[in-house]
Amino acid sequence: MNLPYPILEFDDERRALIEPSEVIKHRDLPDRCVITFFREVIEQVSSELECEAVQPIKSAMGEIPVYAANYNGTDFSVLQGAVGAPLAAACLEEVIARGARQFVVCGEAGVIDSDIAPGNVIVPTSALRDEGTSYHYLSPGRIALPSQRVVQCLLETLARHNCPHVTGMTWTTDAFYRETPAKIESRRQEGCIVVEMEAAAYFAVAQFRGVELAQILCGGDDIGGSDWDPRSFGQKSPARGKLFWLSVEACVAL
Repeated sequence: MNLPYPILEFDDERRALIEPSEVIKHRDLPDRCVITFFREVIEQVSSELECEAVQPIKSAMGEIPVYAANYNGTDFSVLQGAVGAPLAAACLEEVIARGARQFVVCGEAGVIDSDIAPGNVIVPTSALRDEGTSYHYLSPGRIALPSQRVVQCLLETLARHNCPHVTGMTWTTDAFYRETPAKIESRRQEGCIVVEMEAAAYFAVAQFRGVELAQILCGGDDIGGSDWDPRSFGQKSPARGKLFWLSVEACVAL
């Protein structure tokens, strides 16, 4: 029997055996939500945003924090981002079930275009689907797209602050230890300027669930040269705080 690859066996059935909206009973989150991977930034700004911990998301490795917050009179939530497409998608599913509908995700990315300096701002306009999660939400294809309205709101926010930035395609991968020179060059030729592990899954879940989501990133390590340049990889860059506040401003403006 010559079966197709399992990842290509997309099922367009809308209802799954475990449906988030049916198993999650509490509806405790406002429409707007910022997802950030920067735990230290959340801790730093919690008093300014009047953050209050609400029901966390539970996982086998521990609880993932969720906060209720307010900025200039607008309520929104803050979700600690989960690294890797599967858990990131599952957490997004849960906060959607709890009431969130409009999302800005802020994180960090490796750069393929070495001209993107550490801390430089990137707004992905598409994501190359080189992970597995998006194939459970969208039929097989190369590209997943963010919400254009949220992208536009991010760009308008950056313009108000005269914040330099670049736009372009991100490469979403499941295996950062398998970013080979040949594959990096292939992604570069296709137009990818950065690499990360969640964007395609986030975009796919948002499209499937009918919510709005886009992402803003800052430049981290560099995989665009002959050798890996860790640059500020793993460090708590000041750019993270700036990126978070830009995300909050854009999110509440939606």
